[in-house]
Amino acid sequence: MAPMKARPGSGNGLRRSADCWVQALTLDASESGSHALLMSERHSGGCLCGAIRFTMAGAPTSTNLCYCTQCQRQTGAPMPAFATCRSEQLTLSAGEPARYRSSERAERQFCARCGSSLFWVELGSAEVDIFLGTFDEPGRLPRPQRAIWAAHRVSWLPELEGIPSYAARHSP
Repeated sequence: MAPMKARPGSGNGLRRSADCWVQALTLDASESGSHALLMSERHSGGCLCGAIRFTMAGAPTSTNLCYCTQCQRQTGAPMPAFATCRSEQLTLSAGEPARYRSSERAERQFCARCGSSLFWVELGSAEVDIFLGTFDEPGRLPRPQRAIWAAHRVSWLPELEGIPSYAARHSP
């Protein structure tokens, strides 16, 4: 099993390994709330054309809906959904996403060939948001826990029952 290594100069926390298999990762208890997290659960995905492939090891830290106008414009959808994970959980096994600095605080990553929206990375954060539609089996991931930036929800789209909405960003 090849060790995980940071891509030189990327600074975004994404990791690549030769075979993308990860047995376990130990997370800092002060940041994750747990002493160690066994990464036996795996969720693979990629872009529409297949040029970029990734695997998320372990369960996401959260799953959410986002109504912000930037996510709407990037995805072309009024209600994008994403899974959040620690950057150490995400491994690229093929390709390299293109990057667009969409604001002072975040970078959006996508496939330069087919345009698929893949990742949202808050600069300086140890987490990555992965758009749910890019997973091979999105139904295996937990139901979204919250809807953020609901102040930007399109008027004809109702609130979803059982998913609390927040007018702006929500920090757990």
